[in-house]
Amino acid sequence: MIKLSVCIEMFWRDLPYEERIARVAALGFPAFEFWGWKNKDIPKMREAATRHGIPVAAMCMEPNFAFIRRAFEAELVKGMKETAFVAKELGCKTIIATIGNVYDDETYEMTRRRVVRHIAAVAPVAEDNGLTLVIEPLNTLVDHHGYWLTRMAQAVDIVQEVGSPAVKILMDLYHQQIMEGNLINNLTAYIQYIGHFHTAGVPGRHELVGGEQDYRAIFRAIDATGYNGYVGLEYSPTMETNESLKQALSLVKG
Repeated sequence: MIKLSVCIEMFWRDLPYEERIARVAALGFPAFEFWGWKNKDIPKMREAATRHGIPVAAMCMEPNFAFIRRAFEAELVKGMKETAFVAKELGCKTIIATIGNVYDDETYEMTRRRVVRHIAAVAPVAEDNGLTLVIEPLNTLVDHHGYWLTRMAQAVDIVQEVGSPAVKILMDLYHQQIMEGNLINNLTAYIQYIGHFHTAGVPGRHELVGGEQDYRAIFRAIDATGYNGYVGLEYSPTMETNESLKQALSLVKG
């Protein structure tokens, strides 16, 4: 059965993070996730997660949008070690990594070699700490103009070359619908490389119902692969927040 995780960055934005965690738990979701950790009160979040019995499904590595940067390997390793420390505090096992934007003065292959080298440099930190680093392709047509990693096959190529069991892909079904569609075929073909999913409706990055993706069918396809990780809800609600999240939950419960 699909396990939904709520990205608390996108919901109840006027509330403290610990209150958002409480609301996720009250709605019956099995996990929550968030983006960067540097602007968070981690002890308060840990206490809230423990009190409400809800784990952290995923969090972002700091620095973000950084694996493409030139002469940045040492900073990335340091950042991964710091992120691993925070992840251990929270009991989080999945770390989201964003790559960064294209350099116009170099070829694709030049960039690719550096990105692979940088990911390979931080992979041992993930391995040593029992973490999975998931690299995320994003869309460049609507939200992230200039971003380098955009397609699943491109991400699979990188993961294969790095060759670490601790490096996988975050397949964001919003971004990938915009960039290439073919969601069910791609997730089925690449499931062994996928360590996390994100969801949102297209167009608009809103609820999972009413857009151009059939999330009931997508969830059935994910389930059929035997995937046992989390599927994150990362969208901006247009409905009242609790009702919006209940609607998403109904897609996997009914």
